[in-house]
Amino acid sequence: MSLRNLPEIRADAGLAGMQFDVREDAIDAWQPELQAAAPDPATSISIYGRIGQGIDGQGITSRSIAAALRSIGPRAVTVNINSPGGDYFEGLGIYNLLRQHAGEVTVHVLSMAASAASVIAMAGDRILMADHSRIMIHNAWGVAVGNRHDMAKAVAMLEPLDQDMASVYASRSGMDAGKVAALMDAETFMSVDDAINRGFADARLAPAKVSRDKARAPAKALAMVEASLTKAGYSRADRRDLLKDLFSGKPRAAEPATPCAGDTQTAALLQGLLNTLKA
Repeated sequence: MSLRNLPEIRADAGLAGMQFDVREDAIDAWQPELQAAAPDPATSISIYGRIGQGIDGQGITSRSIAAALRSIGPRAVTVNINSPGGDYFEGLGIYNLLRQHAGEVTVHVLSMAASAASVIAMAGDRILMADHSRIMIHNAWGVAVGNRHDMAKAVAMLEPLDQDMASVYASRSGMDAGKVAALMDAETFMSVDDAINRGFADARLAPAKVSRDKARAPAKALAMVEASLTKAGYSRADRRDLLKDLFSGKPRAAEPATPCAGDTQTAALLQGLLNTLKA
């Protein structure tokens, strides 16, 4: 079990038909490129992206987190979070899984823990935040269609969700539940200092533990270059050939030429690419 006395949240079965998704403005504020260099990947879990499965089949689900925790076993676990939120009930399931984990749970907020992701973060025995990261809390959000009775029913369905979230935030932070509810009403984004002062986080994450994902950087650079070439009018085949010549280290012109011809060809290709990008 968690080392902290955190409340369990039981979802009302009558709400199972409700659908939740991440808001577009949350996606706009999300910074997905920031990740962490975990000291031991075997005991860390990454929550990067929306909570719950979207129409594209992507997303973080309670099933995937449960599988990761089973693999880790009763050892201490580090949970790296960078998420704009999403499905409330999937976030709730993940929170309860972490709350019940036998080992210590340390949460790293690397960029954003918003909405349902902020609920997940509260399961940490220790919550550490990277510089410039944010925790965002707000009321449950949904869309309702119908007459005034349907609107009233929607209010009645959402109100207990807000109360449950406020209970979690209040228990973790030590704040009065009424003050927490006011922060939720205002849709509050908390900086590192704000979160620590209010009890939503324990300390800053050491800068050495935060880094940009080096593995993704080359792929991102290639995608940007290819997009520029597409805009310049290069066909798909020409783009692939040019990128292969640039980055394979074996330009086609180098084979029948003198040893220095390869360098000359590569330099010419790079210069042409630079001119294209500048244009």
